[in-house]
Amino acid sequence: MTTANPPAPAAAAVPSLTSVFVRLKLSLLRNGLKQSGGRTAAFVFSIVVGILFALGMLFAFVLMRGHAAAPIVTVLLAGVIALSWTVMPLFVPSGDETLDPTRLVMLPLRPRPLVRALLVASLVGIAPLLTTILAVGAGLSLAVGAAGTVVAVLAVPLVVVTCVALSRSVAAANVRLLTSRKGRDLAVLSGLVIAVGMQFVNFGAQRLGRAGGVSSLEPAAEVVGWLPPASAVSAIDAAGHGDYAIAAVKLLLTVAAVAGLLYWWQRSLVRLMTEPDGSTIGASPDAGAKDKSASSGRLGRLLPGGRTGTVMERSLRYIWRDPKTKAAWVTSLAIGAIVPLFNALQGTGSIYFACFASGMLGMQMYNQFGQDTSAFWMVAQTISTAADAYAELRARALALLMITVPFTALVTAVTAGLLGQWDRLPEALGIAFSLLGAMVASGAVASANFPYSIPQDSGYKNVAPGQGGLAWISIFGGMLASALLCLPVIGLTLFLHLADHESLLWLLFPGGTLYGVLLVWGGLKLAAPRVSGRLPEILAAVSKG
Repeated sequence: MTTANPPAPAAAAVPSLTSVFVRLKLSLLRNGLKQSGGRTAAFVFSIVVGILFALGMLFAFVLMRGHAAAPIVTVLLAGVIALSWTVMPLFVPSGDETLDPTRLVMLPLRPRPLVRALLVASLVGIAPLLTTILAVGAGLSLAVGAAGTVVAVLAVPLVVVTCVALSRSVAAANVRLLTSRKGRDLAVLSGLVIAVGMQFVNFGAQRLGRAGGVSSLEPAAEVVGWLPPASAVSAIDAAGHGDYAIAAVKLLLTVAAVAGLLYWWQRSLVRLMTEPDGSTIGASPDAGAKDKSASSGRLGRLLPGGRTGTVMERSLRYIWRDPKTKAAWVTSLAIGAIVPLFNALQGTGSIYFACFASGMLGMQMYNQFGQDTSAFWMVAQTISTAADAYAELRARALALLMITVPFTALVTAVTAGLLGQWDRLPEALGIAFSLLGAMVASGAVASANFPYSIPQDSGYKNVAPGQGGLAWISIFGGMLASALLCLPVIGLTLFLHLADHESLLWLLFPGGTLYGVLLVWGGLKLAAPRVSGRLPEILAAVSKG
């Protein structure tokens, strides 16, 4: 007697890898907002500000429609956006866990579907949305006639995809470089190059104003118009003017660029997920111990004893040894010196530009506990009262001031020498030191109230997922508070100039310095109770990454 075989169970539907990564990206964004009401508010505020800015640019593009300068502005803007996508994710806070390929090395994923899934997941976020709005604005500004409209419909998504693919290709190609100890040290040089490049852009804008406006940039726009993704934007203008062959060639250039970037990205992922990483080879223990002993003795002799000296030494070692902390310091030192000195050499500067030095370096006081990451729990064990928290913050501030005070004085003095304004040196120093004190004070308060994590397992992320908006609000809110705190010194300076009491301007040096010291003392006193009372929340925030 035979029996019929039971029907085989239907195979369960397997979701596509792309949909899994998109859901993962959305889950990460959603879970990041559940951390606290403050983070949610900061994230929503940053989204609203970004979207309002993009919509303002969109409105400006619409008003520019038909203007002779529209092709120049839109093409150059597309080039700047692409450049920003290339370099900014490596050195500016980012929190996209789906874009870190080192987390996927143990999964059985094929390169081509993985690239497709990562690309689509990369298109989910605030930055792609803002880029899309700007690209749509460029299309609306240039699209003329049916041909121009058709090309604009093709060019807008091409611009966005090219920017995202360019960013992720560069990130994947450099992730091991940035996550290895010696390799991440090279990021310091990259940050310095970017800082210098931004100042060259600034000087170029100044020369542009003296050279006759936007029309003088037409040769540059013609060159950039052949470089993807700006070539797609330029194709819209070409199609609108009947140059169909040129429009087709420029569109094909962008398509070829996308294909090349995706291939480069795929090759980088294969190499990253299959080849061994030699960055973890240990150094000679004897040499390390010898170096540690020698450096500890030299540094220890320069610092006070007790807790103050210990905390100061720890902070200074972070600056010297931690790649991300070192990169932030080198970039701040570079910009703080470049802005006043280059402007002075150009003959367009002011001695008050020396405040860039104190402002940039004062920003290093923000998120003091984030640089400790999960090791902050050891520091937290030593803080039980507001007095302990005050001693900890004071020592960190002293370590920062050991570098910032002489550097600010040096930059201000050199700027005065280049401009031949030695008589204004005392007042400039007074304003700079008062600003430095305000930055340190607001940085201490921001560190206590808005701590965030600095992930150590990724070379191109400086903020944990869900904390990006919190970081930006902390920094910009602190900068606004510092500006308000400096108003008394600035107001006194203006009064002495307007009232022809220039013989009393030298009083601003001791007065501004004393005011800065009082601000530091007040900021530390204000922040200390918050630190001691919020230790669990601070520890959870800085350990998130």
